[in-house]
Amino acid sequence: MMRTVFDAKRAIILTAAMAPSLSMAGGFSLNEQSASAMGTANAGAAANPQNASTVIFNPAGMTQLSGTNLSFGAAVLDIDAEADKASATYQVGTDVPKTGKGGDIADPAYLPSAFLTHEMTENVAVGVGLHAPYGLAADYDNDFTGRYFADETELTGIALTPSIAVDSGNGLSLGVGVNIMYLEGKLSKFNDPTGLYAEEQGWNLKELTPAQREEATNYANGLSESDNTPYSNVEGDTIEYTLRIGALYELSDQTQFGLTAETGTGSSLEGDITVSNFPKPTSKNPAKTTTLKEDAEVPLDIPPSATFGARHQLNDEVTLLFGATWARWSDFEELDVYSDEGGTGQVSRALERNPITHITEKWEDTWQYNLGATWQANPEWKLKAGYAWDESPVDSYKTARIPSQDRHWLTLGTQFAPANTDWKVDAAVGTLIFDGDAKFTERDYSHQKPTTPTSAASYSGSYDLSAWSASVELSRSF
Repeated sequence: MMRTVFDAKRAIILTAAMAPSLSMAGGFSLNEQSASAMGTANAGAAANPQNASTVIFNPAGMTQLSGTNLSFGAAVLDIDAEADKASATYQVGTDVPKTGKGGDIADPAYLPSAFLTHEMTENVAVGVGLHAPYGLAADYDNDFTGRYFADETELTGIALTPSIAVDSGNGLSLGVGVNIMYLEGKLSKFNDPTGLYAEEQGWNLKELTPAQREEATNYANGLSESDNTPYSNVEGDTIEYTLRIGALYELSDQTQFGLTAETGTGSSLEGDITVSNFPKPTSKNPAKTTTLKEDAEVPLDIPPSATFGARHQLNDEVTLLFGATWARWSDFEELDVYSDEGGTGQVSRALERNPITHITEKWEDTWQYNLGATWQANPEWKLKAGYAWDESPVDSYKTARIPSQDRHWLTLGTQFAPANTDWKVDAAVGTLIFDGDAKFTERDYSHQKPTTPTSAASYSGSYDLSAWSASVELSRSF
């Protein structure tokens, strides 16, 4: 059967501001939201309020900022993600002609951010942030051998985060913030017509003769040669809310700890699916196609997470930082796309099923561990370094849309605070090192049997992954 592209949820949950095909943190989260924190690989960010960006790392940290504080900046991310091996089979079990490996699927992405905090009273502070917490984007060449599993993935997410914090006066501060997120996405792929063709002929996909396989394959190849291959495009958007709470405890002048937790969400992405060049197999004429369109609904989940941070000042010059983040990605077990027209729309009716499509995910919970240090070289210059180990939630069911692996994040940063001004400039660079090549075979699965392939369709790929990022941030106290 024809498998439509609806990797929408993973991506649109998914999201956030346009980022490369692989997000820079676990799942589809992004690390590059502040140059001041990026310089130490976000180590101890929950316990180290450096500027107004503490709004997103730990809102409780706002109580340690005097007066009014402004921070704004931008990051650039560039991931080199290109398949060095790519092969695929049709749903009838024959080989898809090897045409291309898809090219470099990730263009550079740019992520702006801005934060503001204000000390209302001696014990109360408020703030707001505008940032991109999630992100995912990929675009394969049209002749990609695995085009029946993935073509284009675009996710954009922007979050506005109003926050408030209270200092108890006993070394403990508490804060809370609300992420108001606008998420939108576009996902597309070419569709394999061989299974649909076989069904229209009354053939059993599990008992095809060599002649039937050849006939279905010739039909699919004919569609491709005439540029009439069916193509699915999904677009949709939603507004979601998550709640972040934080605590900051000052054990001493040298040591403090931070803990934050963020709720997840469970709703749906509202959009539509369009299938162009939908074939009319009974005509046996590749030129006879039509376009189908239907409103669709995709269950949408953003996982809850928790972050611990610690900061210890060894002396006047050196500070050590540590952090750990847990995310419950195991909530993301499957991607089901439902008709929003009760299964009577053009696509669901043509395919005779609702949900329209199913993709098995079965992600796993993840941990990210961060270590960092800063050195105050002189009153104007501070140097930073950091390392993070970041687990990928994608294990047994990798896909062409997210060919991810566990990764190591190495960063360097600096802060320049010119004398006689209230401005500070942070800059950071980072490199991402992946644990080996991402190798996998993607299959079609059913909603009823999420671990049992429904056809012989497959895509096997091997990706050599690498990435770098850079960020700059301006901060001022008033």
